[in-house]
Amino acid sequence: MPSVFIKTYGCQMNERDSEAVAAQLVSKGYTLAPSEQVADVVLLNTCSVRDLAEQKAMGKMSALIGQGKKDRPGQLFGFLGCMAQSRGQELIDRLPDVDLVLGTQKFHRAAEYLGDLLAGRRESVVDVAEEEASEARIREHVFPGNGAKAVTAFVSIMQGCNQYCTFCIVPYTRGQERSRSIADIVAECRELGGRGVKEVTLLGQIVTSYCKRNLPVKDGKSPYVQLLEAVRDVEGLERIRFTSPHPKGYGEDLVEAYGRLPKLVESAHLPVQSGSDCILKAMHRGYTRAHFLGLVERLRQVQPRIGLSTDFIVGFPGETEEDFEETLALCREAQFDQAFIFKYSPRKDTPAAAMPRQVPTPVKEERHRRLLEVINDLAARNSAGYVGQRVQILVEGPSKKN
Repeated sequence: MPSVFIKTYGCQMNERDSEAVAAQLVSKGYTLAPSEQVADVVLLNTCSVRDLAEQKAMGKMSALIGQGKKDRPGQLFGFLGCMAQSRGQELIDRLPDVDLVLGTQKFHRAAEYLGDLLAGRRESVVDVAEEEASEARIREHVFPGNGAKAVTAFVSIMQGCNQYCTFCIVPYTRGQERSRSIADIVAECRELGGRGVKEVTLLGQIVTSYCKRNLPVKDGKSPYVQLLEAVRDVEGLERIRFTSPHPKGYGEDLVEAYGRLPKLVESAHLPVQSGSDCILKAMHRGYTRAHFLGLVERLRQVQPRIGLSTDFIVGFPGETEEDFEETLALCREAQFDQAFIFKYSPRKDTPAAAMPRQVPTPVKEERHRRLLEVINDLAARNSAGYVGQRVQILVEGPSKKN
């Protein structure tokens, strides 16, 4: 049977999607190749959140095709995921040797389409059409197909996003929010616990929006906190993480959960994006600087040892030096342990791409450098506080770097 290699770009949701595609193909008799050089089929699961991610995927595919023509005639190549969803036929127009372009709602057809391509029944396939009834459901979940034992696992609880931040393409590539049932998620977590998994990460574009339109608040607890409590009761699991949340999704019930659910890891990702109220409004984030800092304060009151990470976008259209200084000040006040800093890049058909006062690239570069210096200084200080302490850790496996 054919062998397949899948390379993943972007977020943890993409990683979980790649696992699901791999499991589907293995169930049909495919084997997982250790590298693209020895695979019969090479699939790139792509990201469209930033221009650089798309450039990397396009460059990688171009190089793979060139190498494959020389070393492995007949090798098949495909794009999956968000860039495939966003660009569709354009990808084959730019790279005619690409065989498959599969959007975010069509992962379940990967084996079918690859079978047709390998048998010569089709020359190429582009399928980015919206799946019928996709707004109301998520397809049956499948486990990784390599049989490897792991102590951590990703669990997809929802897909899509209704937030429509002005800079973000995700609602257009992932569709509207739809959630799995609590019973379905708990059953998967039990299966994982039985396999020896100790830590699960609950995944969604905005996990704090889980089932908020489908399940009622119960005893003052949002549907998402109800889910956390249900997963907490799964035997074998010792730690629960989640990503990505939205700051405005942290109600008091979720904040208080950090003080009463021992399995909930003492870590929170709070993607603030900017410290300027003017920029936050232009981004359509739905909260203010004061609201965000109040959330940080409440979390630290409930869980003093909590580690906080965040996301920043520098150089958003209209960002002035004063706006950026407010971001630096917020960063110092919040005392983040870690931050992911991105230079704004226009995304196709998003409102921000058409906004006036686009920030020049050199200014974005300079602001990125300055913010990174502040974050690195904070991280060093916070890390120094652990010197001499004994802490519990979870060993996932040998390092891939050394």
